[in-house]
Amino acid sequence: MARHITRLGALVGCALLLASCSSKPPKSVITPLPPVAKQPLPDKSARSNEPVRGVWLTTVSRLDWPPASSVTASPALRVSLQQKALTDKLDNLKRLGVNTVFFQVKPDGTALWPSKILPWSDMLTGTIGADPGYDPLQFMLDEAHKRGMKVHAWFNPYRVSTNTKPSTVAELNRTLPLNPASVFVLHRDWIRTASDRYVLDPGIPEARDWITSIVAEVVAHYPVDGVQFDDYFYAEAPGSVLNDNQTFQQYGSGFASKADWRRNNTQQLIEQVSRTIKQLNPNVEFGVSPCGVWRNRSHDPAGSDTRGAAAYDESYADTRLWVQKGLVDYIAPQIYWPFSRDAARYDVLAKWWADVVKPTHTRLYIGVALYKVGEPSKTEPDWTVNGGVPELKKQLDLNDALPEIGGTILFRENNLNQPQAQQAVNYLRSRWGS
Repeated sequence: MARHITRLGALVGCALLLASCSSKPPKSVITPLPPVAKQPLPDKSARSNEPVRGVWLTTVSRLDWPPASSVTASPALRVSLQQKALTDKLDNLKRLGVNTVFFQVKPDGTALWPSKILPWSDMLTGTIGADPGYDPLQFMLDEAHKRGMKVHAWFNPYRVSTNTKPSTVAELNRTLPLNPASVFVLHRDWIRTASDRYVLDPGIPEARDWITSIVAEVVAHYPVDGVQFDDYFYAEAPGSVLNDNQTFQQYGSGFASKADWRRNNTQQLIEQVSRTIKQLNPNVEFGVSPCGVWRNRSHDPAGSDTRGAAAYDESYADTRLWVQKGLVDYIAPQIYWPFSRDAARYDVLAKWWADVVKPTHTRLYIGVALYKVGEPSKTEPDWTVNGGVPELKKQLDLNDALPEIGGTILFRENNLNQPQAQQAVNYLRSRWGS
């Protein structure tokens, strides 16, 4: 998502109905899959059918957590400041009635757990690879579960860095002596630039294996309730496209177009990760949060009556097909527009997705634009009418009215703390809170 700013990211979809890969587990030729220390399976009868009332908790650029002021503190103080900030947030979310936190554990090419594959995130200490002195993922799981809340580990699969500055390159290069070092120095041939960031090339099979091994490491060693990928698959900007011509020459034979090949690459990652998660722990949910528009009806009769950026055509993610093939347990489209936004109406898209999941076993949660609530906008003035409460109420009412919609996820946590959102927060507390 340009998710770390507005989360209106590049979007995409997969055109080919490809046969599923072989049923054998994927084997990374680069990083061996971690030993399968399977987590105990939760009692199925104890699994709740209550609607998901979720929030995304972002760590990229420290947008939601950890507090920037904690990074420069002494090591002991830093740990206590970061842990207290997180428990304060969880207490606040609990009071609000939130029951599921989508916690960003891989914001880029770094990790918020002691990984054998990725270096520690500089979001925690200011330095890539520096041990923060505790395990943030384990801490989050312990504290959220103690409060009766679920945690989905949220991964940005392909992003390596948020910019391409010389200082960033120097910091990535400095990880070379570390174990593990950054993928930027270990596999420079996998790295491309796109949207003015360093990213992995999704067309390289070893890169997809590597991403799968990262997810496997978390699912094998932590009692996460779910795994989520956001909408950054092929994330490009008009002036910064991903140059994968050479990769296409190497791997793209047999495809009618580069676009079809790209969509197949994205689908292969989803298939591989889905299969791996189910082998490690069948009760861990796997979901994707794509842009709200799969395709516009002007391009495809099966598309929605919209005129927005489409995941299928721009991110090369055929999210509708993934639902139809049962590759994801849930889909959480980012429907970040009000009822009055004619190009991409909230109700049009929510109903379109409800129809998509209806004949399947895939659950549907809707991503709602909390970050827009209370923000003045010429194109979407509804967000400021009475503090945005009437618009938010209409969206939640529709979600509750459509039986195919299993919940709502708010983007993003720190927007709950903004002055302009307080009327909406009070409304959410009265609606969701106990």
